[in-house]
Amino acid sequence: MPSNRARVRRSLPGIAIEGMPFIGAGLGLTALTALFSRKAAILPLALTAFTSYFFRDPDRECPADSSILYAAADGHITMIDEVDEPRFIGGKATRIVTFLSVFDVHINRTPCAGTVQYRDYVQGEFRAAWDGEADIVNERAYLGLETEHGPVLISQIAGLVARRIITWPVVGEELGAGERFGLIKFGSRTDILVPSGSINVFVKKGQAIKGGLTQIGAWL
Repeated sequence: MPSNRARVRRSLPGIAIEGMPFIGAGLGLTALTALFSRKAAILPLALTAFTSYFFRDPDRECPADSSILYAAADGHITMIDEVDEPRFIGGKATRIVTFLSVFDVHINRTPCAGTVQYRDYVQGEFRAAWDGEADIVNERAYLGLETEHGPVLISQIAGLVARRIITWPVVGEELGAGERFGLIKFGSRTDILVPSGSINVFVKKGQAIKGGLTQIGAWL
């Protein structure tokens, strides 16, 4: 299940606390292996270094322009389409899909300011995040924001490697644009959905984006 903690906590500068158990285990394994062979310890040390890199959590200045919708994740745009969204939007929605590889920052950020009005978690499969049915069959979590421009739904979708979705905010919580709200461990997909016709989309398929920094659209 997604976490109910309302704010991201970090025990080391620039690293999400959710990565600490993995990093600690890696360091322990590296030390244990080094007792027998320093050469053999290179592999667990390299894996630990990559884990630290994966859970990096860079500080970013939160955007102030309320007329803009910002990226919710680092990665590449893989799809921009129109879908039916009955959960929170309640009708036709513009969907902007971002694929996060294991090399991207995996902290998710709010695309705009708003109040959390909806949360849900759905157990599911772990197909590749680019699979055409990943949004309806994979493990996923939903966060719905009520904003001054209307409803915004964020969908965190686990991928082939990902095995846990983290979502901190609770219903009733007010969030600012670009604020950290969760992460998906080890490869994933993040969708943003808004009512059709409510934004002018700036991004295009294949474009690299950064959460809380890249402008993906403007409210009409």
